Amino acid sequence: MVYQELRSQVVLHSIRPHDPIQVQYVPEPWQLLGTGNYAAVFVHPEYPNLVVKIYASGRSGFEAEVEVYRKIGHHPTFSQCFYAQDNFLILKRLRGVTLYNCLHRGMRIPRQVILDIDKGLEYARSRGLRPHDVHGKNVMMQEGRGLVVDISDFLREGSGSAWDDLKKFYYWVYRPFLSPLRIRIPLGLLDITRGIYRLIRSLLKRKA
Repeated sequence: MVYQELRSQVVLHSIRPHDPIQVQYVPEPWQLLGTGNYAAVFVHPEYPNLVVKIYASGRSGFEAEVEVYRKIGHHPTFSQCFYAQDNFLILKRLRGVTLYNCLHRGMRIPRQVILDIDKGLEYARSRGLRPHDVHGKNVMMQEGRGLVVDISDFLREGSGSAWDDLKKFYYWVYRPFLSPLRIRIPLGLLDITRGIYRLIRSLLKRKA
């Protein structure tokens, strides 16, 4: 089904390396769940617990992601890879709300979510991986538990400073001030804050 209906007909375009790819055509009844800088994710209504992640032509990262899932194996914090070939993966679907959208919707984020993600990242390190670029858009909350959605960069060199900074925000700002008030933060303000944070990180890396 993936080969005959989806992969042979879907139209993906990679315009700029640091921007999400563009999906111009999705064959019915497949549905687009989301896009990233390397790939797009699709779901079929007859198999709602599975997703298909297809890498755009010319975008690297497929082999690295397959290796990450091989090392991760089976763990409740992460998805699971059931098939990987010809630039696409079939993965267990993770359902929930990203912490980014939790802030936007004013949803309370329990401490257990943070603890679950910490535990999952520690497990990944014990498997020889390097959790990289873990931020509010690729971690989720599902029924009060934490999930890590995107692990494709876990072979890259780098620190886990993004997650460490997010935890500081959670404990120092969110938990004592925002959580009790259930404040809904506009998406525009969240995007501006995220942009400023990325700029600061980039400047600090240059100085180092």
